[in-house]
Amino acid sequence: MIGFSNLDSLICLCGARNRFGGLSFANSGGGEPPYTAEDLANAVGAEKITGDKTVQIKVLIADSRRVTPGAAFFAVNGYNTDGNKFVEEAAHRGAVAVISENPVPERRFPATWIQVSNISEAMAAAAKNFYGNPDEALKLYTVTGTNGKTSVTWMIQRMLSALGQKCGLIGTIHYDLGGRCLPASRTTPEALELHAMLNQMRYAECKHAAMEVSSHAIAQKRVKGIHSDCACFLNLTQDHLDYHKDLESYFETKASMFTGALGTLPKCAVINFDDPYGRILAARIDRNSTRIISFAVESKDADFTVKNLQMAPQSSKFTLVYPDGECDAEIRMPGHYNVSNALAAVSVLYSQGFDAEKAIKALANFRGVPGRMQKVSGPSNFDIFVDYAHTDDALKNGLSMLRKITKNRLLVVFGCGGKRDRTKRPLMTKVVQEYADIAWATSDNPRGEDLNQIFSDMKKGVLKPEKIAFVEDRRRAINLAIDAASDGDCILIAGKGHETFQELGDTIIPFDDKRVAEELLSLKGLL
Repeated sequence: MIGFSNLDSLICLCGARNRFGGLSFANSGGGEPPYTAEDLANAVGAEKITGDKTVQIKVLIADSRRVTPGAAFFAVNGYNTDGNKFVEEAAHRGAVAVISENPVPERRFPATWIQVSNISEAMAAAAKNFYGNPDEALKLYTVTGTNGKTSVTWMIQRMLSALGQKCGLIGTIHYDLGGRCLPASRTTPEALELHAMLNQMRYAECKHAAMEVSSHAIAQKRVKGIHSDCACFLNLTQDHLDYHKDLESYFETKASMFTGALGTLPKCAVINFDDPYGRILAARIDRNSTRIISFAVESKDADFTVKNLQMAPQSSKFTLVYPDGECDAEIRMPGHYNVSNALAAVSVLYSQGFDAEKAIKALANFRGVPGRMQKVSGPSNFDIFVDYAHTDDALKNGLSMLRKITKNRLLVVFGCGGKRDRTKRPLMTKVVQEYADIAWATSDNPRGEDLNQIFSDMKKGVLKPEKIAFVEDRRRAINLAIDAASDGDCILIAGKGHETFQELGDTIIPFDDKRVAEELLSLKGLL
């Protein structure tokens, strides 16, 4: 396996587009017609094309540093920089076409210039067309929600694998393309990368793909026009309000994936009826165009629900109740939220004609996702878990579950990310103090924000000052929690989960909560 942090590099190494299902080497003599600048202009609905319309496009790129000869360069005016500043560099590196919202420069420009009204929508349309509609060659399952996206997509992939079906996966932890696995740089990639990945899955003979869809990806049109056999809505709680401004705008963004605002309607929608926003969403969906399947753990009016639920420290047993009957089920994960995730995943497969009982049985040995309530190897007298929870709702779900299975005290190490929604920081602190006996607030990924400002926001949620300490160094906070632990205690290290790094200003340093905890335990002779 070759690891790439950006799929542009992968595309450049693999070569040009192959309309019949993959990436082929440029000028390979495969006999297919060349893809021209005029083809690209037509695909994106260009306002104007200036220059040679017949020039051959070999690759689509949005990073001028990764441009190779024959590339079409998309000049994106992003949050950090404006790609239009680098069009000359792109042409110098061999770009034969530039796609931009700006008009062609007045001076003679060496590459074909394609002017568009919206660069984000143009990238989505171009990628889908350039790679020959790879999303339509797969059974594609799109999953959105504040919490649980990673777990549900992994469950879908596990179920399909057990049923003899090859399924690719795109999400927060990695991109499984069927023949190779790449580390994820973001939950939902940019459109150019996304369609290239789906094309790789098709080339690797995947028949299915499960994909996490973030609210940012929806708002930024990364999934514009994408075909979805089944779209799944899990939940909506406060997060990303630095971007969406308020909860209603956040919901409207999520809802657009189900209502046709992205240019397509899912064939089926799987909706969580335990979430009030799920019911609002279901009422908006055109049932003549999209089939709705509901699931719920608490509510009993859903298509998929449970009874006889038994929770244990490491597992959950229940009777699955679904349209075709009932069956006993067990998952090796504790917590109502994991049962809800399992219901979502089995509902998605059921929507595609798979047997629900066989699907749920496939989760019997599934031990969860890395960094999602993952147990750390440690001493026998107390437990340590790491979890990705970084919202107040996710913390509440995890802590309430741990509270039920912890014999003695619940100790929590947590932090809030920098340059993100500040309004959720006191809410997270409040939830931790409601459930934890002792807490250590520490750094998460401060990025470029002053940690003192982050702590100041968090302190607004303090309920019991004597039960919480603010410790700047995350390793020291974990160390203090381990030193404080005694028989029957449980430590939760929350916020980073599977991440193996920490963002400090403009620097990224190695930091893995699970590994750090195990190193400290070893140094103390507790392993």
